[in-house]
Amino acid sequence: MPLPDPGPPPPAPGESGVRAEFVRAALDVTPGPVPLAAVRRAGRRWRRRRTAGLSVLSVLGVGTAVAAVVALVPVRPSPAPVAAPPTVVRPTQTPPPVRVVAAGERVDVGRGITVWLTKDGKHWSGPEGENFRSVADGNIDRAEPGVTHQSEGGPKGAFHSGLYYGTRAPGRVELTATGGRPVRATLLELPGHPGWGVWYAYLGPGGGRATVTLYDRAGTRLADLPGRPVG
Repeated sequence: MPLPDPGPPPPAPGESGVRAEFVRAALDVTPGPVPLAAVRRAGRRWRRRRTAGLSVLSVLGVGTAVAAVVALVPVRPSPAPVAAPPTVVRPTQTPPPVRVVAAGERVDVGRGITVWLTKDGKHWSGPEGENFRSVADGNIDRAEPGVTHQSEGGPKGAFHSGLYYGTRAPGRVELTATGGRPVRATLLELPGHPGWGVWYAYLGPGGGRATVTLYDRAGTRLADLPGRPVG
């Protein structure tokens, strides 16, 4: 049995008809719940990636800026260390070996004895009176180093004195009694280094003999006068 003829197809809907069909279909769809937790996780991941990216860019920017500053600022060499000024060590001042006195100046040497010098020689006064020892009477050769020796006193102690001569650089005169230790004498001299002077010292109780020795400032022994009795 032949089927009835359906006839021509309905015309295709236009643009407005398609929209109407979509609206009717959408009204029939029930939307599901929104995945808020997943949305929040995705948002956090996005923010972390963005923050990390900005941090990298910031570091790169700072490094570039520092490199630019270093390139622009000239590098100057460090100044050489300034050496501290050397410490000046001054030698200890020692008293001169000779006391310079004016002509005729009286020097009290103790025990009632006074000594003074003139251009002619040595003068001294004490309990035994006044005495004089000439440097100009021809009895000594002032061209060669030498010493003289006078004393007054007794076994309980004595004052010893004399001339030294023949050197412009006297260092010391020592008086040594037999079996005793050297006693350093005091030296007196007129101004201008005349090449002679006076020495004096005290020896305590004792007897025997005493030796007088003259040294220069370098410690060289210049002259000896041995064997004079003490006291």
